[in-house]
Amino acid sequence: MRVAVEIRGSIGEPYLRVHHENVLAMVLRPGSMTVGLRRSAMRPLAFAAGEIGLYTPHLERWIGSADIQHLTLGISDAALMTACRGGVELRPQCRLVDARVGALVAAVNAERIAGFSSGRLFLDSIEQALTVALVDSYAVRRRSMRTYRGSLGPARLRKIKDLVHAKMAGELTLHEMAQSAGLSTAHFSQMFRKTTGESPYQYVLRYRMERAKEMLRTVEAHVLDVAVACGFKTQQHFARMFRRMCGASPTEYRKEFLR
Repeated sequence: MRVAVEIRGSIGEPYLRVHHENVLAMVLRPGSMTVGLRRSAMRPLAFAAGEIGLYTPHLERWIGSADIQHLTLGISDAALMTACRGGVELRPQCRLVDARVGALVAAVNAERIAGFSSGRLFLDSIEQALTVALVDSYAVRRRSMRTYRGSLGPARLRKIKDLVHAKMAGELTLHEMAQSAGLSTAHFSQMFRKTTGESPYQYVLRYRMERAKEMLRTVEAHVLDVAVACGFKTQQHFARMFRRMCGASPTEYRKEFLR
């Protein structure tokens, strides 16, 4: 998923903009622009902070003057294809009112503000959830969603656990986890949740947190060293996630255990 912040300042002569991918755009601060499907039919539009639009490939739109800042999320064709059988087209929405999509886009914005500290796996999981939500509600030619039966066997789960352990301190992607199980990302995600009751991201986060608690039970390991060894990019992000999941800071947890 491509994530970027775009700022549109004053534009003189109207220009033609064509998207080459499906794009979700969330307004970060109130603004306005003049737009139209033809140069001869321009109209002013005002946007409030938090409003979201869905723009599809090859949608031609004339854009004139603009004063707006927005977060853009590019949804890849590959991600859409894993969410359904074959290709699918989405309906463009100038103002998309959808609590499910809004919450997911807001989560990406919060992650951006935090410096993308949760890693690639978090964004992979968000993109997959977004594609399912978009296909569910905004598909022009909707294809039946893939449904998978069964669950991951012990051998596959063991391979996944070995991979998570091997990449404890490094970056881990959804594709790598699916590859270790010999499955597509869409198939893997559904089977993984059915088997464990957790998403791949939740599983990896919990696994890393359990390892962090083991390390914190010794007096030798510094909190920063624990954070790095368990795959957290900053000590601040580690402390924030640790408190959220364990109800105490890493230092408080250690003191309580040693006491």
